[in-house]
Amino acid sequence: MKKTYFPERLKELRLEKEIGQDRLAKDLQIGNGTISLWENGLREPKLSSLVMLAEYFDVSIDYLVGLED
Repeated sequence: MKKTYFPERLKELRLEKEIGQDRLAKDLQIGNGTISLWENGLREPKLSSLVMLAEYFDVSIDYLVGLED
């Protein structure tokens, strides 16, 4: 089975944009702790959240989940 890249990719994109977890949560209108849970691999986002993240960071869902570079 392929390694999960989502937590690392999310953190990398957030840091490149120079925003904190709280700012990202506010911008996406989700709970403050959700970003931390995702980045630590403790939870996985729903498809609707993946779509929001892909649009927010202007990347594909495939990139977010590690299917493409």
